[in-house]
Amino acid sequence: MAKTALLITLAVIGIVFIALWASIAGKRQRGAQGQAGGFPSALQTFVGFFTNFFDTLGIGSFATTTTIFKLTKMVDDRLVPGTLNTGHALPTIAQALIYIVIVSVDFTTLVLLIAAAVAGALLGAPIVSGFSRRAVQIGMGTALFIAAGFMLASQLQLMPGGGTALALTGAKLGIGLAINFVLGALMTLGIGLYAPCMIMIAMLGMDPTAAFPIMMGSCAFLMPMGGLQFVRKGGYDLRAAVGLAIGGIPGVLIAAYIVKSLPLYAVRWLVVVVVVYTASMLLRSAAQASSADARAAVPEPTR
Repeated sequence: MAKTALLITLAVIGIVFIALWASIAGKRQRGAQGQAGGFPSALQTFVGFFTNFFDTLGIGSFATTTTIFKLTKMVDDRLVPGTLNTGHALPTIAQALIYIVIVSVDFTTLVLLIAAAVAGALLGAPIVSGFSRRAVQIGMGTALFIAAGFMLASQLQLMPGGGTALALTGAKLGIGLAINFVLGALMTLGIGLYAPCMIMIAMLGMDPTAAFPIMMGSCAFLMPMGGLQFVRKGGYDLRAAVGLAIGGIPGVLIAAYIVKSLPLYAVRWLVVVVVVYTASMLLRSAAQASSADARAAVPEPTR
């Protein structure tokens, strides 16, 4: 009964998110304040399908999407965090609805960890949505290096293997809440929650499969709330975000119900390399902008 209530709440959040997103975006366009309107391109929709397909299988979508955005120059660097949180919200809700049903985990632990992540996102989104392009480049470049580190640790099997517990109590629960709060805040900067959440679950002695409803449920609840903060401030790319949403949901359903699993070891190594490259590009762009600002600030010599 309690799980059913959670699923209904999640579905309602998805419906409300769609309604508010459409309403706010429409008002901003009519007032000539927001993003360029129009239907997303085929490429933008494919990016949504591709990234959420692999996200459902455990690769994560934020790092891969950021890499594609950077390489194709599809989205301005300043707008990437908002586009990720807004566009991937609905596909992530679909993931959560699926995995909360099929994977067993203590309900109290699940709800408390989700609440901690949501609180972190609500704190972080208003701050990040007002960042300058250079601040976002530095933040996301650093975040991607951290994400690559988590992926590398997983590939080299340096992270704990986990235990058999399906619940957290006492000090372990307190640690889990604190970590998930921080991870929720970092989501608004563009660092995905999946990899660090998996490591946290293993370190606290839980069954690794318990990470799926926890990390997907956390993202599914926090991303609509955090995404709306970006939507209200216009801190996202509307067409790219809609493309992620439209392409992402079919990607989730095909991965979860048809493909189910793939040999992803080699793919993860490729993702690590590409993420490191993208992080380097972002930090390089920030450094170049800083140098240009410094040169512009030097007064012309007087004659």
